[in-house]
Amino acid sequence: MITDTLAVILGGGQGQRLFPLTATRSKPAVPIGGKYRLIDVPVSLCLHAEIRRIFVLTQFNSASLNRHVSNTYRLDRFSGGFVEILAAEQTPDNPHWYQGTADAVRQAVRHITQHEARYYLILAGDHLYRMNYAELLDAHSAAGADITIAAQPVDPQTAAGMGVFRFDASGRIVAFEEKPGPDRLTAIGRSIPAGASFAAHSEAQPFMASMGVYVFSRAVMLDLLDREAGHDFGRELIPAALERYRVRPFLYRGYWADVGTIESFYEANVMLGGPAAPFRFWDPRYPIYSHLRHLPGSRLTDCAVRNSVVVDGSYLDRCRIEETVVGLRTHVRSGTRVARSVLLGADFYEEGDPPHGVPKLGIGRDAVLERVIVDKNARIGDGARLTNERGAAHADGDGYYIRGGIIVVPKGGVIAPGTVV
Repeated sequence: MITDTLAVILGGGQGQRLFPLTATRSKPAVPIGGKYRLIDVPVSLCLHAEIRRIFVLTQFNSASLNRHVSNTYRLDRFSGGFVEILAAEQTPDNPHWYQGTADAVRQAVRHITQHEARYYLILAGDHLYRMNYAELLDAHSAAGADITIAAQPVDPQTAAGMGVFRFDASGRIVAFEEKPGPDRLTAIGRSIPAGASFAAHSEAQPFMASMGVYVFSRAVMLDLLDREAGHDFGRELIPAALERYRVRPFLYRGYWADVGTIESFYEANVMLGGPAAPFRFWDPRYPIYSHLRHLPGSRLTDCAVRNSVVVDGSYLDRCRIEETVVGLRTHVRSGTRVARSVLLGADFYEEGDPPHGVPKLGIGRDAVLERVIVDKNARIGDGARLTNERGAAHADGDGYYIRGGIIVVPKGGVIAPGTVV
């Protein structure tokens, strides 16, 4: 099964919901957890399942993603394995960019089909979870399925923004609706009928929703892409396949988060430092891989740090850090308090002093940051106070943005000394 499988990771669209983190990079290249990138999650899970032929489809701001993938995933040249970026390209037959998930795969088919494979594993590049893809593929084969969709129980509020299934008593998917909204959920009804052999929902989570993880048998996917003109798997191709093909669910019970918005990205990071965090990047058998940077251990001088993650190469000087992710090469200076924030760090160490009037790289002295995302290479001056004191939900300011009530300092952003937000 594993050697017969080829994985396709969808890089997503322009990533407007993650702006400004996606202003200069694609969604899969967004840093997470202090030292990783979102693309590291599906690639690592594939490698642990011995799936070593992996395409990543992208079209927006792909330079940093390409650089990260090429520097990180250099597979044994004798194994035939690869992790390769396929950027959108205009051709005489198709002058359009990717129009959706299915359209991206359709346009890349001429590259994908050059490799022998019985199964295609279709993944998203902006999700955080740890799944055993080998079990998913085994379930697909054992059920004799044409298409298998990874699913998990969700509450009505979550279901309204996802693809929701309805099953018959044998477990076959007989209805599928993408992002049905609260009014449609009542019409859809509970996902699993009474007496179903695999009922796994609860009163609090009565719906089963797609995780955006699909297994297609080769002939089925190629036929669907050729027969159906739709652009999206969840919205068009999967519903069209229900009458013609055997579409089955694969129940997943672990942590899963779509980190495609500023709010969900923030929550997924901040929870990592908690004593009972539902997801950890470390695992004794199945770690998440990333680029090795050979940085020194972090140095903390007379600091108070609680429920936080501090990664390589950082220097914290007489500051207070609470429920915060501190990324690579972060420098937080004395007297500063950072609470419930995400610091993505820096790409370099600064030598000497910056030009006159420009704050030093990192977080200055006596600053206060609360519910803030600070992108890489940002400079926050002494005495700055970033706490969203007005409680704004959406705003653009001088060197910062507010999205969902969270202050975001963009990559390379500068916050002048004494600034109050």
